[in-house]
Amino acid sequence: MENGNSNSIKDVALPLYNAKFWMQLVGVVLILQAAMIVLSTLGIGIIIAWLPGWLGILLFQSASHIDRAFNLDDREAAIRAMEKLKTYFVIQGVLFLLGVILSVLGFVMFGAMFAEMASNMGGMGGL
Repeated sequence: MENGNSNSIKDVALPLYNAKFWMQLVGVVLILQAAMIVLSTLGIGIIIAWLPGWLGILLFQSASHIDRAFNLDDREAAIRAMEKLKTYFVIQGVLFLLGVILSVLGFVMFGAMFAEMASNMGGMGGL
């Protein structure tokens, strides 16, 4: 460890290891959210509830792998932790983009409906 440099997996894993509690907390919240969706829709919500459940499991798996990587200086566990986080962020990114697209479509449709209503009301003013 000369000049403060180290090749230890612990050094690389430390930031995620320090965030492990928060990864697990968000994972629990996502899994509970999925369970509440299923319960509140009498099981029909499973169609969408699997997504937050999967995200929660990914965070839990990543936290577990990063714990192993840090405590055992395990390179493969660190790689698996990063892969789980990558999958988590890809899914979140796709969901975010989908939300933006649907929001824009909603605004366009609302604007078109508003414009149509305004034009119909303007035409009725002379009656």
